[in-house]
Amino acid sequence: MDFKSLTDDELIYRYSTEGETAYIGELFKRYKHLVFGVCMKYLKDEDASKDAVMQIFERLFTDLKRHKVSYFKGWLYSVAKNYCLMKLRSNHYTVLREADWEKLSADGMEYELEIHLDEAAGHEEELNRMEKGIEQLNGDQRVCIKLFYLENKCYEEVSQITGFDMKKVKSYIQNGKRNLKIYMTSKYE
Repeated sequence: MDFKSLTDDELIYRYSTEGETAYIGELFKRYKHLVFGVCMKYLKDEDASKDAVMQIFERLFTDLKRHKVSYFKGWLYSVAKNYCLMKLRSNHYTVLREADWEKLSADGMEYELEIHLDEAAGHEEELNRMEKGIEQLNGDQRVCIKLFYLENKCYEEVSQITGFDMKKVKSYIQNGKRNLKIYMTSKYE
């Protein structure tokens, strides 16, 4: 079968219904460079990034059966980014700098991280501050932010889990990100 002629959605559908791993193999061929680039951006280490790419794609075998993915490339980018952030957090190797919080991604509200191995202690302080900031959000915003960013749920899954309609979910996430940014860029208490 010529997998190259299939769209991402067709590959995902066929994998989820047939369980044939060759479909994931085709997705790997198409997107390994994207995932590797994301990993290099955050991990700043070629070997660690290669390992992360393999770990991320191994997760697809279960994640694509559990999650409904409407735009694979964007979803995979988020999965890769979140994987790297969690890896960095567990290793205590990153530092969030105030200037980094000003860098906004395409949706205008996501924060970028820079790695500074020699400043690992400062990173833990920033992560603690971010956790405190998330806890300062109102209940609905906090729940939606945690599900969307920390548990990597899509809007639809957040809607199903919380019972909020899609517009409310998007609103809570957008407002939560804005409020978290304000909290993070304000002077320390």
